[in-house]
Amino acid sequence: MTQSPSTATSSGSGPEASSGATAPSTGRTGSPSTPARLADDTGQGKTTIASGVVQKIAGIAARDVSGVYSMGGGVSRAFGAIRERIPGGSGTSQAAGVQVEVGEKQAAIDLDIIVEYGAGIVELARAVRRNVIAAVEQMTGLEVIEVNIAVNDIHMPGEDTADETAQSQPTTRVE
Repeated sequence: MTQSPSTATSSGSGPEASSGATAPSTGRTGSPSTPARLADDTGQGKTTIASGVVQKIAGIAARDVSGVYSMGGGVSRAFGAIRERIPGGSGTSQAAGVQVEVGEKQAAIDLDIIVEYGAGIVELARAVRRNVIAAVEQMTGLEVIEVNIAVNDIHMPGEDTADETAQSQPTTRVE
């Protein structure tokens, strides 16, 4: 990323630009167990939002865009497929393919996506970016300073049917 939320205080608008205060950087995270960050500070108390919450919101908002087939790179998809098959497992993770950096008032998001074949990638990336920014800002009140999108693969029509057919047929060594 080019600009960290903790250093985004130069010539911008908003209260953090005028006060010159900087927030501590939290680093990228894939874990919802990282410390929560300040989103609202009033005389009656503080509201904090964990980075895992921002990850889930961003993941769901990205998947809502037509043309996004899946999220994550090859390794995270493989682990997700294993997790779905474990009885009592957590199923599909909404945070797969989503990394966030959350400051006190700002967030930066990186997405890894797989697109459907035939979708215009540039237009799709714009739509994903708009949807993620709108959802995160509306639900958390954090300013999203950037959403970086990496397109890792293209899903071809008929790919899942071949995979599902191979998986549904039991392999036996004897007849």
